[in-house]
Amino acid sequence: MVARAFTVAFEGIEARLVEVQCATAPGLPGFAIVGLPGKAVAEARERVRAALTALQIALPPKKITINLSPADMPKAGSHYDLPIALALLAAMGVLPEDKVENTIALGELSLDGKLIDVPGTLPAALTASETGRSLICPLASGAGAAWINADAVFAPANLHAAIRHLTGQSPLDAARPGMVQDAEISKDFRDIKGQYRGKRAMEIAAAGHHHVFLLGPPGSGKSMLAARLPGILPPLRPEEALETSLISSLTGQAGEGISRQRPFREPHHTASVAALSGGGRDAKPGEVSLAHNGVLFMDEFPEFPSMVLDTLRQPLETGAITVARVNAHVRYPCRFMLVAAANPCKCGHLMDPGRACNQAPVCGEKYMGRVSGPLMDRFDLRVEIPPVAWQDLSSVQDGEGSADIAARVAKARDIQTARYADHPGISSNAMAEGRLLEEYASPDQAGRDLLNRFSDKFGLSARGYHRVLRVARTIADLEGSPDIFEYHIAEAVSYRLIAPREKVVS
Repeated sequence: MVARAFTVAFEGIEARLVEVQCATAPGLPGFAIVGLPGKAVAEARERVRAALTALQIALPPKKITINLSPADMPKAGSHYDLPIALALLAAMGVLPEDKVENTIALGELSLDGKLIDVPGTLPAALTASETGRSLICPLASGAGAAWINADAVFAPANLHAAIRHLTGQSPLDAARPGMVQDAEISKDFRDIKGQYRGKRAMEIAAAGHHHVFLLGPPGSGKSMLAARLPGILPPLRPEEALETSLISSLTGQAGEGISRQRPFREPHHTASVAALSGGGRDAKPGEVSLAHNGVLFMDEFPEFPSMVLDTLRQPLETGAITVARVNAHVRYPCRFMLVAAANPCKCGHLMDPGRACNQAPVCGEKYMGRVSGPLMDRFDLRVEIPPVAWQDLSSVQDGEGSADIAARVAKARDIQTARYADHPGISSNAMAEGRLLEEYASPDQAGRDLLNRFSDKFGLSARGYHRVLRVARTIADLEGSPDIFEYHIAEAVSYRLIAPREKVVS
């Protein structure tokens, strides 16, 4: 007799259906799990055995074989505990087979039968909805999974409750979606004294989803500007919130409910390639994917290893990254805003007129030489952040707050949403390219002449040329102008003038 239960295996943010087959046959008593199980899956037999013993359910004196199909796909994670237990109970006649087969289950079992929260409940709920099945998951995961299909998600606290639900003795109520976590502004631009050009650049970046490079001496406010960027970004749209939560769910960070707050990730400069781009044995998402639809802030940018920095080049262009490993080959979305901050040299005082760098200009040339030219060319905005004047620090007047800036950013984003409504996959000016860029970001003749002169003088690359047009389009959107004029181009090119290597040599 073969009984079946269903669960999922994760490939990127997708959850592939896995059939858990259980067969009991005469022979020497044993409990085997086949179908390329990982270490945690192979250990499930001991947890299942102990959980059933806690419920005073004895295993039959037969040879028990669990097969995880498709058998050629690696299985990893402790979420296979619950479906293995359900398939075994169905084979023993404790549970009705039809009820078990119409359910996708996932959850880790403790030795006393309690269900422990596991990553990946959101992708599993999506697969359950697509296949017309209900989902059984641990109690702690129910509120988040219920956002996918609130009528077919059940969250028992333990194996006993799951058994009573499937046998109809004590049916569970469907899980209720958790409260949406609205975005909160915890840090305000009003806290920053001076740095008006830096604030303007962050507003443009937020309005058009542009990448920003901040260059300045220590203590000038680079990190403060970056930390306040999420406070002026518009909340995640429903489809963005779901996609972002799917990635968070794979790492166990989703929490209860779906948040509309854009992620803000700031990895340390000692992060490895796998930590940034994703990897490990099971090809888990890295920082670039966890920052999807949000901000990736990399402080002390030149201190990151060159190999780590160069892994950013493809994700910045395509908005996706493929993580290839021996036993996994998955693709994760990673369309983020990159904000990088750097000192101009190792000591940090090369650009500070009040303090001299004793190794200028060699110190700055060597330090900034750690960042490759192709990577630097991918920044839309390059902003010099000078030391804050003491007059600004001692001023009692409050600057413009995040709420006012966020209102202008929201209006500019609404303009872009309407503009690209007929172009799937494009929602901001930073994503426009080719004919779409020519159609919507074509400046007037004076602006085009200015851009051509700038390109000739500074040797602007084709990528840089297009990025200037995108920034100019965003500046015009912030102004509410349907056309791009010369002064829009002038402001946009001013953010390309700081090439750090050239700056430190001059």
